[in-house]
Amino acid sequence: MSQNDPPSKTPIHRRTITLDGFLRSDGIWEIEARLTDVKSVDYPISSGLRPAGTPIHEMVARVAFDATFTIVEAHAESRWVPFPGVCEAITPDYERLVGLNLMRHFRMAVNERFRGVGGCTHLTELLYLLPTAALQTVASFHKDNAETEQKPFHLDQCHALDTERSPVVAQYYPKWYRGKAL
Repeated sequence: MSQNDPPSKTPIHRRTITLDGFLRSDGIWEIEARLTDVKSVDYPISSGLRPAGTPIHEMVARVAFDATFTIVEAHAESRWVPFPGVCEAITPDYERLVGLNLMRHFRMAVNERFRGVGGCTHLTELLYLLPTAALQTVASFHKDNAETEQKPFHLDQCHALDTERSPVVAQYYPKWYRGKAL
């Protein structure tokens, strides 16, 4: 191997996270989030050997929410866990998501309810991704730069949409651009 050749790599672990958004026939929106951890090698854990390719974790969190982004249904599942019979016992607690709003202090509320031993690390981690997935799901039916009286929610949420400095805002959202002329 020469100095410029990258070192070879052996796959050991894969974490896959997927979030799927749906519009249900009853007009309610739904997000299903899934986290799966799989090793490419046999993995000896306290509860026994997990053969390569067998999931260590597979968790699912599903929330349904209304047009105001308020959660009206919540469900969690632990399909593959390191400690069967114990890990999945916490899943009913995730019904406490009902009533939370995905766009208002959601991550803080999740921390208050499920941080540490109050929840499952992996399920809680999935929950942090729900607000942006919900927004992307609902946004599928709205033009992102439609003329509105209120500033579009996504402006000033990242550097590319900075209303004081971004040429993107100046070009596509001129009504909301507050910077110097470009």
